[in-house]
Amino acid sequence: MMADFLVPFLAIALAELGDKTQLSVLLLSTRTKKHLQLLLGVMMAFLMVDGFAILVGSWITTVVPLPVLKAVSGALFIIFGLLILRDRDVEDGKEEEKAVGNPVFSGFLLIFLAEWGDKTQLASALFATEYRPWLVLAGTMMALGLLSAAAIFLGRALLTRLDKRLISRLAGGLFLLMGISFLLL
Repeated sequence: MMADFLVPFLAIALAELGDKTQLSVLLLSTRTKKHLQLLLGVMMAFLMVDGFAILVGSWITTVVPLPVLKAVSGALFIIFGLLILRDRDVEDGKEEEKAVGNPVFSGFLLIFLAEWGDKTQLASALFATEYRPWLVLAGTMMALGLLSAAAIFLGRALLTRLDKRLISRLAGGLFLLMGISFLLL
């Protein structure tokens, strides 16, 4: 029974460490002061995507082709990147959060669209065929929650130590690159 939780927890934690998802959460956390709301949105998306995967396996990729899911995710990353780069309030020194808007919605939407067909979603589905699904979900969510909280904490620390214009440009550029990579790879 312990393996039903620990195997998914360790595998998902290692797979997500430094992944585009965690980088996205870190970047979003530098654009808002509402970190708990961001974490809530991110975790709701993970719960839906990975919970769905555990319930029905990798069925979604048979209904919606993986290239379509990747194209939608890529477009979303590009839109976020352009919004961040376009946000002039950060460059003017204002503390507004126009590029992120509602952190719950932004975090949810970005993770929800980016995670379909991702290795952690597929791994969750596979683990559910071998182990008790509710423990797989618990291990998966614990790993994703800890990594997301760490990414938000790191993003908050970067926000207080680095120039906001530099962070904004880096975040926008990285989102654009991730979006382009989704479209090309």
